[in-house]
Amino acid sequence: MHKLNFDEMPLLLEVPKAAKLLGISRSAAYRLASSGDIPSKRLGGRIYVITARLAELVESP
Repeated sequence: MHKLNFDEMPLLLEVPKAAKLLGISRSAAYRLASSGDIPSKRLGGRIYVITARLAELVESP
């Protein structure tokens, strides 16, 4: 299995890119971001996933 290298990613990821990395649908990623289950930030009317917090979420047991 390929390990994700979060250190080489931008600070913020567009939701569709985060969805692809997580292996979930784009709509599911937007729902999870809206509910707070995926750490996100709204900037300029767009929603971005916070890469460092996503890494913590993915790597936690």
